[in-house]
Amino acid sequence: QVQLVESGGGLVQPGGSLKLSCAASGSIFSINTMGWYRQAPGKERELVATITSGGSTDYADSVKGRFTISRDNAKNTVALQMNTLKPEDTAVYYCNVKIQRYVWRATEEFWGQGTQVTVSS
Repeated sequence: QVQLVESGGGLVQPGGSLKLSCAASGSIFSINTMGWYRQAPGKERELVATITSGGSTDYADSVKGRFTISRDNAKNTVALQMNTLKPEDTAVYYCNVKIQRYVWRATEEFWGQGTQVTVSS
């Protein structure tokens, strides 16, 4: 079994900052790409940012320059630092991790439970 536990969501004023964290635990042989997605009410889930095991990052155009994704391979964690938040960033944010649980097993995709981020004055 693999568990993903997210933390760090909440209510923040426009222009403020939040940091999301996600920790993976359980039966893990290796972790490949880690990332964050978000889903706003009435909209489809969208990619926010990803980071490979080698540290290469990719961001949605809407968050470039404002959000920073990072990971700690020793702790199996991924974080998303969100600065200069806007009301349109309001959404449920989901951690997404691609994990190989055993050396003989193919890589699988796992999702966190989601954490609410609300940007409002």
